[in-house]
Amino acid sequence: MNVVRMYTTQVCPYCLRAKALLKQRGVARIDEVRVDLDPQQRDKMIEITGRRTVPQIFIGDTHVGGCDELIALDQRGGLMPLLAGG
Repeated sequence: MNVVRMYTTQVCPYCLRAKALLKQRGVARIDEVRVDLDPQQRDKMIEITGRRTVPQIFIGDTHVGGCDELIALDQRGGLMPLLAGG
């Protein structure tokens, strides 16, 4: 299974929703990068993604986007193959 990395904050409801969906799809471990605790990580997130909002989700080397993009990917049937590494 591909590694899942997510830029998050503690109180973000979209982060919680994205984590819940990933766990429903069998993701046991999410590498969380808390941008509320480390402003330098937020700067890095903005540099990599061009976005300021959380969550920003990466599956393997693929930038999925935020919660809405993750849900759309799942609804299109693309999430499970991406998680599997295909």
